[in-house]
Amino acid sequence: MNKIIKLFFMIQILLMGNTKINAQDKEFYKGLTKKIPSERMIIPYGVQVTFNKTTHLIFPSAIRYVDLGSDRIIAGKAEEAENVLRVKAAVEVFSEETNFSVICEDGSFYSFNVKYAQEPDLLNIEMKDFIAVREKADSLHSGMEARFKELGGESASQVKLIMHSIYKNNEKKIRHLSCKRFGIKTMIKSIYVDRGLLYFHLQVKNKTNLLLNVDFIRFKIVDKKVMKRTAIQETVITPIRSFNEELVVNGNSTLRTVYVLPLFIIPDDKILELDIFEKNGGRHQTIRIKNRNLMSAKVIDRLKMERRRILN
Repeated sequence: MNKIIKLFFMIQILLMGNTKINAQDKEFYKGLTKKIPSERMIIPYGVQVTFNKTTHLIFPSAIRYVDLGSDRIIAGKAEEAENVLRVKAAVEVFSEETNFSVICEDGSFYSFNVKYAQEPDLLNIEMKDFIAVREKADSLHSGMEARFKELGGESASQVKLIMHSIYKNNEKKIRHLSCKRFGIKTMIKSIYVDRGLLYFHLQVKNKTNLLLNVDFIRFKIVDKKVMKRTAIQETVITPIRSFNEELVVNGNSTLRTVYVLPLFIIPDDKILELDIFEKNGGRHQTIRIKNRNLMSAKVIDRLKMERRRILN
């Protein structure tokens, strides 16, 4: 009987040992699993931080999201700079490695592993625009693309490519949407539509010697006719992306900008107004856009755009 009990305990010990080995196996999961292939891996960058100095990372576009792996590091966007991230250690020394991730306005995703160093090798780091220069053959890249709700499922890189193409081609598809006042001529050169998004190509030409300092640009839907003693009803349409947007137009110079707006339809009794307001000045510009102008928006020829991109 004692021999049987001893044999039973020996078997239990062996089984427990096998369990420990399996628990240590990195590929041990409960339930059906599939191994993630290496080409799906986003390789993180290595970054060193310290307590007495700040590490700055400069990204190709505005930062939308930052997630820190632990409270041993702190991070935040630099004031007045949407594309600069400040990172430093929250404690004087830590031994375990941590991480953080960043998503930018252009959809690029970046991953970083962080170690503590008394004197970091790099304190100011410029990140590459992976969305613009990514090679198709490069499967182990460090920048992936995120999708944003306001773009309706369209990739940020594709929207950026379309804006760049419209700006570079500089075609004049519309001839009557303009405003000329105080030596400033503002015109909409073209309106395009693609997959639920509207692209407005705006040109501001300053024919005076005085620079035009723009306070803000606003798209709004207003009533065609406003009766006296009637409150003005207006709906502001906020651009979700822009290309080459500047707030200063120098004297005797021209500025062109491409704005992206969500798709909308103007009711028959309303009109779309584009307003440009000067800061500390009165040289305001207004362009009135009718519904038929939107209905005549040109469709983006993606195949033609891709051919041009390859040839250039």
